[in-house]
Amino acid sequence: MNASVRRVSLMVGVIALLALAACTQEQQNQISRGIQNWTGTNGVLEVYAGDKLVRRFIKVDKISTALGTDDGQARAYRYGYGVLDENLNMVVDAGEKKVYFEISDYTNTVFFESPR
Repeated sequence: MNASVRRVSLMVGVIALLALAACTQEQQNQISRGIQNWTGTNGVLEVYAGDKLVRRFIKVDKISTALGTDDGQARAYRYGYGVLDENLNMVVDAGEKKVYFEISDYTNTVFFESPR
């Protein structure tokens, strides 16, 4: 690699870092979520009724915020796809299938990366 190519590469890297530093925290969070949504995660979504676990979805790639069709505004629910863990054992068993789910902003949930 010659010196001019290295210099251009360094300048591009510095400009990218400066542009990212100029972003607000919310913009940085959106970029991070976009990268995570693109790469996916092995997430677990647990739904609680009070302090009791009532539903668990495993192998959740991402949870998306619903947007209005006309106004593009965020809606008060999230949606995604995951395997309904019917017996709550954190393992995909025979007969457990990937399903679509929606959860309200007012639903007691915990979303985390699977430890397995």
